[in-house]
Amino acid sequence: METIAAIATPHAAGGISVIRISGDQAFAVADRIFHSDFGKIPSKMAGYTCAYGTLANLDDGILTAFRAPHSYTGEDVVELSCHGGIYLTQQILDAVLRAGAVPAQPGEFTKRAFLSGRIDLSEAEAVMDLIDSKNEMARKNSMTQLKGGLSGRIKQL
Repeated sequence: METIAAIATPHAAGGISVIRISGDQAFAVADRIFHSDFGKIPSKMAGYTCAYGTLANLDDGILTAFRAPHSYTGEDVVELSCHGGIYLTQQILDAVLRAGAVPAQPGEFTKRAFLSGRIDLSEAEAVMDLIDSKNEMARKNSMTQLKGGLSGRIKQL
């Protein structure tokens, strides 16, 4: 599978934006565009660690490392947190794509989580339901389903 990347936060101005990279080459891509102020190299970082540095020579930000199989997608994942301007976020994503990733399709991170067995189909659907929640009841129902509520009941039957 190709290494994919996308903006993981809403495409709007805000304080912070996150760009997610997932796949076998996620850390190689990050090595090309991230320069730590403290000498950390993304491909050498342990999972569940962060580093501060420069993103594509455009902005200061945080790189967070997630190692397979203990990531959302079950693959190596890198998340880049930058300042949340629309233009800036797109420029950093463009640099990630030039460094070797391909654009993720809508829902592709969740699809990969499903294909890797990290979540089942019911939980994958719950992700979209949670994103679309309009009130507290919808949020609670989505969270129950996401945590395996429906899947657990089906397994019992």
